[in-house]
Amino acid sequence: MPNSFKSWIVETSWLADHLDAPDLVVLDASSHLPTTKRNAKAEFAVEHIPGAMFFDIDDISDETSNLPHMLPSTVKFASRMKKMGIGDGMRVIVYDSSGLGQSPRAWWMFRIMGYTDVAVLNGGLKKWKAEGREIESGPPLRRSERHFTPRFDAGLVRDVEDMKAHVAKKDIQILDARAASRYSGEEKEFRAGLRSGHIPGSYNLPYVKLITPDGTLRPEPELRAAFEQAGIDLQAPIVTTCGSGVTAAVLALALSQLGRVDVPVYDGSWSEWGREDNGLPVATGPSP
Repeated sequence: MPNSFKSWIVETSWLADHLDAPDLVVLDASSHLPTTKRNAKAEFAVEHIPGAMFFDIDDISDETSNLPHMLPSTVKFASRMKKMGIGDGMRVIVYDSSGLGQSPRAWWMFRIMGYTDVAVLNGGLKKWKAEGREIESGPPLRRSERHFTPRFDAGLVRDVEDMKAHVAKKDIQILDARAASRYSGEEKEFRAGLRSGHIPGSYNLPYVKLITPDGTLRPEPELRAAFEQAGIDLQAPIVTTCGSGVTAAVLALALSQLGRVDVPVYDGSWSEWGREDNGLPVATGPSP
């Protein structure tokens, strides 16, 4: 797995050929919205790629925040990785059960922590199973602890103060990964205490438009066309957002395949901006 942005996506055939490599670690980063009433960790115990471990974005998060799965401190992230046996010099492959819905969040988290030898499995468990590849159940094997050196990359994340400044200055394209009905405000938010609508001046590109029916990322020409049709200038600054900072990372991953490796994610996303008690401006209606 060469260390370059083009290698941030790996195919199931590649993983099958390298699954036994001693320096490779595979992580199931599946997570589900509360409305689905699904338990990703329980599903992992039933079936996962052989040798995989579960990467829990709700546990590996900032426990002091009242927002869902916010980025943890470098100390907490390094501590969790050490205990999982993930350390410097290892290659990390992340996947999820839906194909490409949640694993890009884990990919982005590793990059935030300065770890670039990480890739997303194209199609995830969905494609792996469709191809009839081996599945394992039960708890993962314990790995020996490894030293993990975090190097926080602040350029890949935005907080609410950054976003307020961007909205005021109109100096960056804000791209929302949520469904059009949530972005426009037609659909009520499922999280309590949130208004409906979007950040003023933002654009909308539902992340599902970037993914094929088999759960893989669309080819580069189709990705480029999708961003351009959404009104995005691929040469200008971009920040991605969504409901809680998960599918925004899908947009960031897709943009990386077009050479845009500098795109940050608004970590708090609509769970923070859309709160009823913060007085931040909210817009409704279709994307520009």
